[in-house]
Amino acid sequence: MTSTSCVRPLQADDRARWDELWAGYLQFYQQTLPQSTTDLTWRRLMEGRELWGFAGLDDGGRMVGFVHYHFHLSTWSPVGYCYLEDLFVDPQGRGRHVGRSLIEAVYKAADERGSARVYWHTENTNARAQILYNQIGHLTPFLQFRRRS
Repeated sequence: MTSTSCVRPLQADDRARWDELWAGYLQFYQQTLPQSTTDLTWRRLMEGRELWGFAGLDDGGRMVGFVHYHFHLSTWSPVGYCYLEDLFVDPQGRGRHVGRSLIEAVYKAADERGSARVYWHTENTNARAQILYNQIGHLTPFLQFRRRS
């Protein structure tokens, strides 16, 4: 892959490769999901009403990464925010600007929508990703808390 990767919206015929990458993403974060949740996520991505996604392609046109994002209202902004929910690049495609290109595609989509902010989370142990994130974003002082199970 060259230093400028190709990014395009996810398409229906990406499903098989997306499934492979999605499985790698879940494995990276040591998570499992019911197949019904994976199927619902894909349907939402294809509908393009609540959830959107881009595919990152190598020079041969093979999908090597994806990003998912959605928009939401905010009490702090009249135009709302864009949340970059999932980002994954196949380990063999890393270091080739795919992740950067996918994030920049989300930035562009958010700008077109007029979002006041694009934000995302990662685990504090995801050091490799944080190298990129520190180049194209900034770390906020906020911590995330969740309801106890």
